[in-house]
Amino acid sequence: MTDWPLPETFTFRDQSVRFNVTGTGPPLVLVHGTPFSSYVWHRIAPHLAQLRTVHYYDLLGYGQSAMCDGQDVSLGIQNELLAELLAHWQLKSPDVIAHDFGGATSLRAHLINGCDYRSLMLIDPVALAPWGSPFVQHVRRHGDAFAGLPSYIHEAVVNAYVRGAIARDITDQELAPYVTPWLGATRQAAFYRQIAQMDQRYTDEVEPRYAQLRCPTQILWGEADQWIALERGRRLAALIPQARFQAVPRAGHLVQEDAPEAIVAAALGWLD
Repeated sequence: MTDWPLPETFTFRDQSVRFNVTGTGPPLVLVHGTPFSSYVWHRIAPHLAQLRTVHYYDLLGYGQSAMCDGQDVSLGIQNELLAELLAHWQLKSPDVIAHDFGGATSLRAHLINGCDYRSLMLIDPVALAPWGSPFVQHVRRHGDAFAGLPSYIHEAVVNAYVRGAIARDITDQELAPYVTPWLGATRQAAFYRQIAQMDQRYTDEVEPRYAQLRCPTQILWGEADQWIALERGRRLAALIPQARFQAVPRAGHLVQEDAPEAIVAAALGWLD
């Protein structure tokens, strides 16, 4: 994606992880979810970078980061990567904004790896059981069959899957940066690999500990989220001491595309 450059490389267990650091000010880390990449922040990072030094990266096995056979890209490894990146960036207590699987990753890094945050903003995070759409459950049962789909059918599957996360009528041109990173033999295999490795045990491991969060927490949730119901967000907020909850009208699971202005406004107010 030449329009979304990640010029820096961090080596994590002999695998390349691509990232970028931009802006000036106190540190802010953005963590994307699945099946996306750091491109989800393309309408948000430029605004936040006017006041913050913004760090964003592609999760292992996603976007421009390494993809390879036999790779562990589960939630069990992503928190380890985040912890090592924070150390590499020499960030001891940054603000963090995280979406979907990025939410689970940030929560695990905080509760398991001991990473401290000045604040945590979660956007439609994967955090509470049960999770995993019917499509995800089906792919998990038949991963090998899906990995061998003809390329044109695979592209249609990814296209439909990503559209399901967005409430508005997104154009093909706008959708392309979300679909293209999963096209081609290596990337097609990577797409189904990350789904096959989705395992609820990684959120079950930390869910009983949400009351132990050591930082102010705000939760944003798209009211039209078809992947994880709005009520799940309210339930999560009730488990985190003094968490602030905000529903985002007319937004689906990928709030970054449906209402980026809501995220920017909430972030600026929250970070202040």
